[in-house]
Amino acid sequence: MTQEELAKRIGVTRNTIISIEKDKYCPSMKVGFRIARVFDVGLEDVFSYEEEKDGPASEDT
Repeated sequence: MTQEELAKRIGVTRNTIISIEKDKYCPSMKVGFRIARVFDVGLEDVFSYEEEKDGPASEDT
């Protein structure tokens, strides 16, 4: 499947797909679920999340 085909199927631009692939854009959950549905996989099979090591720490309250 081309970037253009995927973009059309999930309702975004090809540039959005390129940005996601290059880790320049973090898509919304809605877009993430659409991508997962196209490939018939779970959301966690499409995306993973890693804390930034240099980012600010959050505290549980």
